[in-house]
Amino acid sequence: MSGSRSPSYSAGRQRWSAPHSPRGPVLSAGSCGGFTIVEVAMTTFVLALAIVTSITTLQRAFSNLDSARNFSIAGNILQAEMEKERLLGWARVSDPNFQPTLDSNHLRNPAIAGRFTLSRTLVVLSGRNNQMVQVTLTVRWRSYDGRPLSRSFTTYFTQGGLNGFYAGQS
Repeated sequence: MSGSRSPSYSAGRQRWSAPHSPRGPVLSAGSCGGFTIVEVAMTTFVLALAIVTSITTLQRAFSNLDSARNFSIAGNILQAEMEKERLLGWARVSDPNFQPTLDSNHLRNPAIAGRFTLSRTLVVLSGRNNQMVQVTLTVRWRSYDGRPLSRSFTTYFTQGGLNGFYAGQS
């Protein structure tokens, strides 16, 4: 009776137990275990698609993180340089040949010093008796994927300061 099922009694109920084999469950002659080649191919395709999508998403996320970090650094550079410009006298501010350099605090970091460049553009506003200039500071750099990026701050300066300029106009 080793190959057939035999009823066993437990607590007044009849149960059927499977035959025991030292090599595990007994399979019938028509059944086989495993997956078909189509199932394996579909699973491989789905996993490959998930992995490629994840890698692409991570690459884009790192690119965006790098851009955000660099825009923040550029803003800090521009703010520091703009504050230095505000401390200059009229002769220096209105000099079209004056080109500022990166602050020494920024130059200490080699990633900033070798990557970011600072430029200055000056426009004399002729309708203001040459007593007003527009100064634009621009920081340029290349992103993680090699795209050129820039950020600019623009401000106006008047000879004798803003109050002196408007007081002299009346």
